[in-house]
Amino acid sequence: MLVYTIKELCRTCYTCVRECPAKAIKIVGGQAEVIDGRCIACGNCTKVCSQGAKVFLDTTDRVFRLIESQSEVAAIIAPSFPAEFSDVPDYKKLVGMVRALGFKYVAEVSFGADLVAEKFKDLISESKEYYISSDCPSIVNYIRFYHPDLVDKLAPLVSPMVAMGKVIREKYGKDIKVVFIGPCVAKKAESSEIDEAITFVELRDMFSSKNISPENTPLSYFDPPYGGRGAIFPVTRGLLQTANINDDAITGNIIAAEGRIDFQSALKEFEEGLFKKQHMELLCCEGCIMGPGLSKSGKQYSRRILVSDYAKEKMENLDVPEWTGYLKEYSELDLSIRFRAEDQRISLPDETELKDILVSMGKKSKKDQLDCGACGYETCVEHALAIKKGLAEIEMCLPYTIEKLHKSVKDLALSNEKLSSMRQALKQSEKLAHMGQLSAGIAHELNNPLGVVIMYSNILLEEVKSDDPVREDLKLIVEQAGRCKKIVAGLLNFARKNQVNHQLVNIREMVNHSLESMIIPESVKVNINDHTTNAEAMLDLEQMLQVLTNLVKNAIDAMSSGGRVDINLEDTLSDVIVTIKDNGTGIREEDRAKIFEPFFTTKGIGHGTGLGLATAYGIVKMHKGQIIAESNNDPAKGSTGTSFKIILPRRKE
Repeated sequence: MLVYTIKELCRTCYTCVRECPAKAIKIVGGQAEVIDGRCIACGNCTKVCSQGAKVFLDTTDRVFRLIESQSEVAAIIAPSFPAEFSDVPDYKKLVGMVRALGFKYVAEVSFGADLVAEKFKDLISESKEYYISSDCPSIVNYIRFYHPDLVDKLAPLVSPMVAMGKVIREKYGKDIKVVFIGPCVAKKAESSEIDEAITFVELRDMFSSKNISPENTPLSYFDPPYGGRGAIFPVTRGLLQTANINDDAITGNIIAAEGRIDFQSALKEFEEGLFKKQHMELLCCEGCIMGPGLSKSGKQYSRRILVSDYAKEKMENLDVPEWTGYLKEYSELDLSIRFRAEDQRISLPDETELKDILVSMGKKSKKDQLDCGACGYETCVEHALAIKKGLAEIEMCLPYTIEKLHKSVKDLALSNEKLSSMRQALKQSEKLAHMGQLSAGIAHELNNPLGVVIMYSNILLEEVKSDDPVREDLKLIVEQAGRCKKIVAGLLNFARKNQVNHQLVNIREMVNHSLESMIIPESVKVNINDHTTNAEAMLDLEQMLQVLTNLVKNAIDAMSSGGRVDINLEDTLSDVIVTIKDNGTGIREEDRAKIFEPFFTTKGIGHGTGLGLATAYGIVKMHKGQIIAESNNDPAKGSTGTSFKIILPRRKE
């Protein structure tokens, strides 16, 4: 595998997916992996990955082993080298540095470019066919994989690298080993004619490992045959300029396209027959001067100038007769090649499958298909196709993920609210449980001595004469002892662990019954608003009467000067709801958290035990229901009053 992912560094930004012309990146478990069978080795992903997670195969160790073997090794350097080694003042220094690594010969691939350009010129002038240049291996792979019907349109010529490899073996012997040094990753697997290939970045690493620098290296010249116009080959329209082909926009018949977007567009239009009498020069990168094997810091146009300046100087000093002699000498070399299609296109699923995938992405209609490209695919349909083939995940869709995130945030907020409510309820239940145990113990211990006090105080009250001054004291003792008995009875009632005795109850009749058993002051008006469609529910009538009595009594006590109590009855399919609302003084903010606690009361001494709401709360919870209190206590704003909403399951749980 030439290009692969360092998973620990991948941040799943989908940049590599977006920049891969072959869509040879699949997302698995949130990690971007390169699919070897689909990869055209353009190296785009290694250029755009800001985290350094996409890397290409390092072959420097293999080159070192080749140099250390008994074989003679020749280095052939791509003509784009001036774009990389601008820090080396003289190209002869660079040649000397390469020799210092142990290479026997160092030659320019620009001569191979000269040979290929001449062959291409002859091909398009003699043939009636229209061809696509074949010197970029990534373009060749892309056509073989994704436009297999155009394979026959590829110019049947080897690349300048392969041509130069043939020249080296022709000149220096068949047994010589050839190492290509250039800007391209795809060259590492392009042809068996080349023994090894490294990039300019890898060459820098080799220099560093051997402590080789321009300062400690003598000048050296390239070995023949020397290149000529091929020095301009790496820039835009380099093949045309090398071959001296007419590139005029009016009279020429060649289209040149470079870069991920442009070359794909040109191929689509060519395949669709939108132009038929045009040759095409295609490059996967923005010229070979922007290949993935160069340092990432370089700028396109400054690199172009560096290559142009070198080519200009070279042509000014070129020994033309010698160069043409070399061209003639190697003109008979077989530079032909035939390419084989290897279809990697994704077949279209049926319309129903595609629609189902789009719906799962939240694309329920055409207007939902935003085609924003954030996922790395140009359209939502392409993304859906990739999902079908297992190359992508639904979560790659940014609008879908944002919508899902918003929903998760809302659900989380609701869950937090419910959790807070449940915590409060649990806290209250724990308090009630502890207070229940304590109350039961206290009531049990008080009952016996209190019974004695009540009995003997009543006996004494009956025996004492009406004019006896002690009689008033005894009456007070009897009265307060009776009050103590009620408190103890309340404690026992609060602490009891009774099971709920479910029976079919009509809540309207239950409310009426509770009101009949109460004394309601004339200054207080009670209204019953029945909005139920089915007023029946399985409840414990006795216990619920106690709840209603406590709540209505509290509402009346909160309106000492009179007022209004509204009892609203509602229902749903599963619940019945009773809301008791008054326009009394309301509950202060600081008291709201404590209203269901046993013995907490805002009434004066002797007027309340603080057990009414606690008992009501316990009964409602035994019914698996909810009791919710809402209150306003701001007379300045004219907002007072309290409401208690009781929600009870219609059926026994």
